[in-house]
Amino acid sequence: MRTDFKKEPKTVRCAIYTRKSTSEGLDQDFNTLDAQRMSGSNFIASQIGQGWLELEERYDDGGYTGGNMERPALKRLLADVNAGKIDCVVVYKVDRLSRSLLDFSRIMEQLDGAGCSFVSTTQHFNTTSSMGRLTLNILLSFAQFEREIISERTRDKMAAARRQGKYVGGRPLLGYDLDRDSKRLIVNESEAAIVRQIFDLYLEKRGLVTTVQEIRSRGWRTKRWTTKTGKTIGDAAFCKSRLHCVLTNRIYLGQVCYNDEIYDGEHDGIVSEAVFMEVQKMLKKNRIASGDINHERRKGTLAGLLRCAACDSAMSIATSGRGRGKPSYRYYVCGKAAKRGRKTCPRATLPADDIEKFVVQQLQLLRVDETLLNSICNQARAKMAKKQNDLENERRAIVAEVARLERTISVLSMPDDNGDSNGTRLDSLASCNEQLTRRQQRLMQIDTELLKAGRTLPSRVEILKSARDLETLWEKMTTGERSRFMQLLIERIDHDPQGGNVAITLTDTGREFLSNELSVTEDDQ
Repeated sequence: MRTDFKKEPKTVRCAIYTRKSTSEGLDQDFNTLDAQRMSGSNFIASQIGQGWLELEERYDDGGYTGGNMERPALKRLLADVNAGKIDCVVVYKVDRLSRSLLDFSRIMEQLDGAGCSFVSTTQHFNTTSSMGRLTLNILLSFAQFEREIISERTRDKMAAARRQGKYVGGRPLLGYDLDRDSKRLIVNESEAAIVRQIFDLYLEKRGLVTTVQEIRSRGWRTKRWTTKTGKTIGDAAFCKSRLHCVLTNRIYLGQVCYNDEIYDGEHDGIVSEAVFMEVQKMLKKNRIASGDINHERRKGTLAGLLRCAACDSAMSIATSGRGRGKPSYRYYVCGKAAKRGRKTCPRATLPADDIEKFVVQQLQLLRVDETLLNSICNQARAKMAKKQNDLENERRAIVAEVARLERTISVLSMPDDNGDSNGTRLDSLASCNEQLTRRQQRLMQIDTELLKAGRTLPSRVEILKSARDLETLWEKMTTGERSRFMQLLIERIDHDPQGGNVAITLTDTGREFLSNELSVTEDDQ
C-alpha cells in the first residue's frame, strides 16, 4: 500500500534591504524607505506558498550613497548573512544594494558563500543561473554608469558656478552671512572686523600657536549658524587648524577657487591683498622652519647666511653631545667637507656661539640711521593708532551684540502660551547666556587694553637706546627672533678660512638701517 503526501516547503528567511542617497524627506510619516519595504513585503507575501518568511529586523540606510560599502545597515545585513540568519536578500532595485560593479561582485560573493539568494522585486531574475548573473551584471553596469554621469554633471555644474564667482555651498565663514534668497555671501561687518584683526594678530605674533592663544583670550570663536532643521552648528573655540583655514581662505579676498584656479567672486572681500599675501609668505616661512625642527635639525641663527668662501659652499648647523645634563656643542660645518671629508676644507668647522657673537659685535659698531629711526617711530605710532581704532570698532560692535542678546534672552525668558519651558527653548536660552557672558568678558578686556594702549608706546629715546645696544637686545631674544633678525639685516656672510676674514653683506633693509658693509678679520674678535 502506497501513501502519497505533499512535502512541506523549506522556510526561506527573507531580509528586506532599503537605501536612499540623501536624508531629505526621511522625517515624513511615509518616506521612500517605507515604500521600498512595502514593495519587498508584498513580494515576500506572494511567495508564502514557497515557504518565504519576512524577518522583522530592519536594514535601512537612509542618507548613504550606493557608491561604496560604508553603510551601517549593509554591514549588519552581511554580518547576519555570514552568521546564517538570512536565506534571501530582497531589494526594490539592484542599485539600492550597490551602484558599484566591483562592490556588487564582492557582495554577491559573500551571499553565494553563505548560500543566500538575492531578489529584486522590480527586476525579475534568478542569481543561481548563468543567464541571471549576466542580466544582473548588465543592470548593475548601467547603474554604475548612471552614478558616474550624475557625478560628472554635478562637477561640471559646480565648475561653471565657480567660474562665474558664485558661492556653491559649504560651511558659512566667519565674516559673512548667507542670503538664502540670492545664495550670495553678504559681509557681516562685526565679524569682518574680527577677521581683519586675526590677520593682523598673526603678522604681529608670527606664529599659529601664539595667535590662537590671543584669540582665545579675546573670546573669539568660529562662525555660529542655524541649519534649516533648527540645529545650531559652529561657535567652537579656535585651534591651529581652524586658524590656518581662515588665514589661507581666498574667499576673504573676494575670490573663489576651483581646481587650483582662482576666479573673482560675486561677494566683497574683507581683507586687503597686501595683508593676505604677507600672511601667506609668513606661513610658508614658518612651515619650513618647523620642518627643520621636526627633522631634528637645530637651526642656527646664521643658517642660510654663512658660507665657506674657500669651498664656495653653504655652512649648516650641527651639534655634538657633551654627556648627560650638559648642553650640546653647536658648530657650523662646511657643506663640502660634510659630504667629502673634512680634509677637503682648510677649516671645516666654526664654533656657533663664537661666530654668532662676533657678527653681533660687528653690527654693534655700525651707526644707526637717524632718518630711518624717525620712520620707525612714526610707524610704531601709526600701528598703535590702528590698534586703538580696531579696539574701538570692536567695542561698538560688541555693545550692539550685547544689546541684541539681552533682548533675545528677555523674550526667551517669558513664559510660553503653550507652556513649553524645555527642549529647544531652553537650549537657545542657555546658548544666548553663554554668548552674553563671553561678550561682556571681552568688553572688559577691550577697556583694559584701551587704557594701556597709550602707555605702551616706546619713546624715540627708548627705541634709539635699544637699537644702539644690540648685544643686550640679542640676549633677550628667543632663537626664532634672533634668526629673523639676522635674515632681515644680513644677505650673506662669507668666511675665508685661509685668510681668516669674515665679510658681512647687508640686505637693502640692513643698509638702510646701518651705515655700510663689513669686512673684518678673525683677529679682530
